[in-house]
Amino acid sequence: MTAPVAPGRWPFLGHTPALLRQRFAFTSSLHEHGEIVKLYLGPAPTYFVTSPRLAHEVLVTAGPKFRKGAMFDKFRPFVGNGLVLSNGDFHRSQRRLMQPAFHRDRLIAYAEIMRRAAAALGDSWRAGEVRPVDEDMQRLAVTIVGEALFSTELGKEAIAEARRSIYLIIQQGMIRALSPKFVEKLPVPGNRRFDEAITRMREIVLAVIREWRADGTDHGDLLSTLLLAGMTDEQARDEVLTLLTAGIETTALALSWTFHELGRHPEVEARVHAEVDEVLGGDPVTAENLGQLTYVRQVVDEVLRRYPLWMLMRRTLEEVDLGGVRLPEGAEVIVSPHALHHDPASFPDPTRFDPGRWAPDRAAEPPKGAFIPFGAGNRQCIGNRFAQNEIVITVATVAARWRLVPLPGHPVRVKFTSAAYPDSLPMTAVPRR
Repeated sequence: MTAPVAPGRWPFLGHTPALLRQRFAFTSSLHEHGEIVKLYLGPAPTYFVTSPRLAHEVLVTAGPKFRKGAMFDKFRPFVGNGLVLSNGDFHRSQRRLMQPAFHRDRLIAYAEIMRRAAAALGDSWRAGEVRPVDEDMQRLAVTIVGEALFSTELGKEAIAEARRSIYLIIQQGMIRALSPKFVEKLPVPGNRRFDEAITRMREIVLAVIREWRADGTDHGDLLSTLLLAGMTDEQARDEVLTLLTAGIETTALALSWTFHELGRHPEVEARVHAEVDEVLGGDPVTAENLGQLTYVRQVVDEVLRRYPLWMLMRRTLEEVDLGGVRLPEGAEVIVSPHALHHDPASFPDPTRFDPGRWAPDRAAEPPKGAFIPFGAGNRQCIGNRFAQNEIVITVATVAARWRLVPLPGHPVRVKFTSAAYPDSLPMTAVPRR
C-alpha cells in the first residue's frame, strides 16, 4: 500500500513570514488527504503522519524502529551529540545518566530558583511601565536554566553568554536545518553571527567544566549531576548546550503567550488571580503548593496546545508497516505537534483559547498522540516536568502582584521558526494591589 501524495511540493525553501505561515497552513491541512501523506522535501520523499493514532505509533509503540531525522542531523555539527540529537544505545545511556538531575528532590530545589528569578523580574517592573514581555520572558528562561546548570562564579559568565547568544543559535540554527546545505557556507551576516555565537558558547561551557574538574565539588547544580555521573568533558558540554537550546525556547514562548492570552481574556485572568490568591494567601509559591494551582495548569496546557513546536522528524531504521503503508528503511517521517494540536477531531474549535477543555469534569482526555507538547515515548523531553513547573511558578509569582495589560492599538502577530514567536509583545504592568 502506498501513501497518498499531497498536491504540489512542500513550500519549504525561503524564510519570509508569509512563506512560514504558508507552511503552517499547509501542514495543518494535510489530514484531509489521509493518515499518512507522501510529499516532497526538495527531491526527497517524506511521509507526513497526520493522525494521533499513527503519531503515537511512531513516537511510542514503534519508537525503537525510528531514529532522529534529517533536520536533527543538520544540528549535530553545531551543538554536538546531546540527548535531543543522539540515537540508539548512546542515547539510552546518556538518558540514564541524566535522569537523576530531574528527580523529585532536584525539582524541589529548582523550584526555588524559578520562584526567586520570577520574583526578581517582578521587582524590576514599575507601575504603568510598558514592558517587552517576550524579551522579559526570554531573559527569565535563560536565567532559570542557567542558574540550574551553573552555580559557580564562572557559571555567571556562561549565563551572560547564553543571554547574548542562545536565541541567535536557536533561530539561525533552525534556518540552517530547513535550508539546503550550501546555505550555511554563504558569506552572509547571519552565518557569521551564528558561527561566532556557537564558538563562544562551546568555549565558555568547556571552561566551566574544567573549573569543576579542578574543584570536584557537588554544587547541587545540573552540571555537577552530569559530571558526577561519569560523563566526559565533551559529553557534558554537548548535554549542557542541548539543555540551553532545548530548555529555553519552549518555556519562554509559553510564558509570553500565557500573558498575552490572559490579557486578551479577562475572565480567564480573573480565575487565575482568584486561584493564586486562595492557594498562596500572599505567600511565595513553593514546590508543596504547586500542585494546588490546578486552573493555572489548565491555562498552561491550553497555551502549550495552541503554540507548540512545528514538527518532529524521525527516520526509519528498517522497513516499517505504518497504518498499512510500507515505509522503506531510511524513510523520513514527520509528525507535527502544531497540526495535531489543531485537529478539530481531537480539539473542537481548535483556534479558540479555552482552558476549560482541560478541566477534569469535561470530556475525556484527547486520544494518545493528539497532545504532544514535549514529544512522547523514550524521546520525550527529559526536562518536561522542569519546564511545566517553571511556567506555572512564573505565572503564579507574577499574577500574585501584577496584571499585564495589552497595549491598545498594537496587534500581536505570530512569526514562525521552529515554533510560534510573537513579533513583539509590549504590555503595561499594572499592580494588583
